[in-house]
Amino acid sequence: MSLNPFLEKSKKIESTVMSFKMLSPKPYNKDEVDPYTRVRCILMNGTEYEAVWSKHHLNRHCGNNDIRRAVCFIRNCEQQQQKLIANLKPADENVLQTTLGYEQLAVDLTAFLAQRQTNQFVKDALDFALLEDFDHLYRYANLLETDMGEHAEKYIGSYTEIMPGRPTVAHHRHPFDNIKKPISNMSADPITKCDVSIITAAEQQTMNYYMNLGSFYKHQKGREVYTEIAMVEEEHVSQYGSLIDPSMTMLDDLLMHEYIECYLYFSMYNDEKDKNIRTIWEMLYEQELAHLHYTLSLVQKYENKDWFDVIPGGVFPELISFSPQKDYIRLILGQTVSNTGILEKYINVTKLPDNANFFDYQRKIIKDVETMPSHAVINEHIKKFGKDYRLQDSEHPIKSLRDRNTDNYTIGRSK
Repeated sequence: MSLNPFLEKSKKIESTVMSFKMLSPKPYNKDEVDPYTRVRCILMNGTEYEAVWSKHHLNRHCGNNDIRRAVCFIRNCEQQQQKLIANLKPADENVLQTTLGYEQLAVDLTAFLAQRQTNQFVKDALDFALLEDFDHLYRYANLLETDMGEHAEKYIGSYTEIMPGRPTVAHHRHPFDNIKKPISNMSADPITKCDVSIITAAEQQTMNYYMNLGSFYKHQKGREVYTEIAMVEEEHVSQYGSLIDPSMTMLDDLLMHEYIECYLYFSMYNDEKDKNIRTIWEMLYEQELAHLHYTLSLVQKYENKDWFDVIPGGVFPELISFSPQKDYIRLILGQTVSNTGILEKYINVTKLPDNANFFDYQRKIIKDVETMPSHAVINEHIKKFGKDYRLQDSEHPIKSLRDRNTDNYTIGRSK
C-alpha cells in the first residue's frame, strides 16, 4: 500500500495527550495470544523507548529552548505511548517468558529486513547478528524447560525453529570489530534508511531489557546467562547504531524518527490479527502522524527545509509483516555460521590471523569455556533431560550442530 504520511491530514498535537485511564489497556492473555502479536508489542515498545531517549539526547545538545519545549511536548506524548504499550503485557508473564518474545522478534524481524535489503553491507550486518539472536533463543528455551518445565513453543508457536545458531561463546568480540561503515541518508535507499534505525531500536530494547531485568532472575545461573547475552546485545547495538548516518542534523534525525514511527504503526495496524490491539495501533498511528507534522513545522522554521529535503519521496517502503523465516535462517546458517567480525568486515574465523583482536579478547573474557553461562545452560538441560531442547522441522543444516547430547563451543570461535 503506497502512502506518504506527509500528504495525509493530521490532528493537532494537543489532541494526542491521553488520560491515565487510557494508559492501562486490557493486556493480552499470555496463554492465548498469537506469538506475533506479542512480538509486535515488543517492537513498538522498543520503538517508543528509542523515540524517548533520542529526544532526551536532543534536549542535552540543543541550546534553543523553544525547540527543546516543542520536543519535550512530543517526548511526553511518546512516554505515554510507551506506557500504554508496555501495559499490554500481562502481569503473569514472567521475565523469561517475555524474553522468548524478544528473541523471536530479533530473529524473524532481522531475517525479514535482511531479505529486502538493497545495501549489501547492511544485509551482511543483519545476517551476521541474525545467527547470534537465533542462538540466544535456543539458550533461553533450554533454560525455560530446565527451570519451569515448559516448552518454548507455547510462547513462540510453530513460527520459529529452535536449534543452535552460531554458539553464544563465539559472539564475544573485541569492541573495535563491532563498528561498521555508516550509510549516507542522501544516497541510501529508503528501505535501508528505515531498516538501520528500526533494527537499532529493536536491539537496543533487548539490550536494555537484559541489562535491567536479568538481575531479577530467580537464581544465580539464570542471572549469569542474562549477563552474558546482555553483553552480546551491547555488541549488536554498537554494530547497528554505527550504520546510521551520523551527519544528520538533530532536526533531520527527529523527523526521520517520527517518519519511522508512523511507518511502523501503519505496518502493525495492517499486520495485526487481534482486534483490540489493532485498534490501538490505529490510534497510535494517528498520534504519530500529528507528531510527524509538528516536527516538520520545526524543520521548516528552524532549518528552512521541507520533508522532501530530508526524506525524498516520502512514500512508505514495503510494510513490515511477520511470518516464519525458517528457510532463510537455514540458508544463512549454512553459509555464514563460522563468521566473525573484523573491523568493518565479516570473515570466516578460520581465516583470521593468529594475532587478531578477536582471539586476544576471547582469551581475556573467557577463562574457562566450560563454565560460560550460555554453554552451562545447555549442559544443565542435557544432564536433566538426556538431550537439549529443540523445535526443528528437519535436521540441522550444520552437521556439527546436530548432536543433541553435546553443546558445540568451537564453531565461529576456533581455528
